[in-house]
Amino acid sequence: MRAKISYAVTAAVLVFYFVLVGSRGVMLIQSGTLLTVTFGVAVLILPVIGVWFLWKNTQFVRRANALAAELDAEGGLPVDELRRTPGGRVDRDSADEVFARRKAETEDAPGDWRTWFRLAVAYHDARDTPRARKAMQRAIALHDGKPVQAA
Repeated sequence: MRAKISYAVTAAVLVFYFVLVGSRGVMLIQSGTLLTVTFGVAVLILPVIGVWFLWKNTQFVRRANALAAELDAEGGLPVDELRRTPGGRVDRDSADEVFARRKAETEDAPGDWRTWFRLAVAYHDARDTPRARKAMQRAIALHDGKPVQAA
């Protein structure tokens, strides 16, 4: 729940920032000189890119959460079996062991979104965020029945 609140607060701050930057861009355009109009248009591009990025990220999170809920209802969510250090950090060897199992499961059933979801969690536990995101994107695409490119 704390993560959802944090995400919502961050999104609200970003939207406020986009509105603020956008208003400055409009003010520059209204100045009417060639330089300020050019700069104003350039400034307006930033909030557009930011809104697009925020929208895409929010959609990704919503879809990943929907898959997690579906997998939870099936009783298939991965169990946290990772050993931790006294400080609470994940033991690297433990994460590697779980990752190796998840990778083997995914190789045995490459068309099953569930194995890709669990692999994404293993990547996340191993602190490999880019690969975790790609694995989750693949899980979402497989779940939705969309064509998936070879890895």
